[in-house]
Amino acid sequence: MTHTVIQQLLDGIELRERQLVEQIGELAARLREAEAEREALAITAKTVRAMAAGLDLEQPAAPALPDGAAYQQIISVFEHERRPLRARDLCIALDLPIVPKHTEGTRAKLKRLVGLGFLDETEPGLFQQPGPQAPPTPADQQP
Repeated sequence: MTHTVIQQLLDGIELRERQLVEQIGELAARLREAEAEREALAITAKTVRAMAAGLDLEQPAAPALPDGAAYQQIISVFEHERRPLRARDLCIALDLPIVPKHTEGTRAKLKRLVGLGFLDETEPGLFQQPGPQAPPTPADQQP
């Protein structure tokens, strides 16, 4: 090999070495920043634990079921059926005529019970009690 080829190789090695030194410096700076953030998080967690030890973390009281026999009847139907229901299904279970007046009134009550946490609306118009229940049957999926 000639002197110029060897010099080119050495120049290439020197350039790569400078690049690595620069990269090491950047990584060291990022590492210092990460360590500082970790230390700050550890201090924050310690402070939160110390403050939480003195707090009363009891769960708030569950909301009361709205006044009115209709709400109790609706919950009773869900407890008996133990499956997702639509407003129409409830009207049938409660022996109400299947007319818009009753269906819409029942739907409004169901929505209120969802808002209070007594029921979940798993999909538009399909309601169930929170927690594990049987999956909806194909008959429940009808609009």
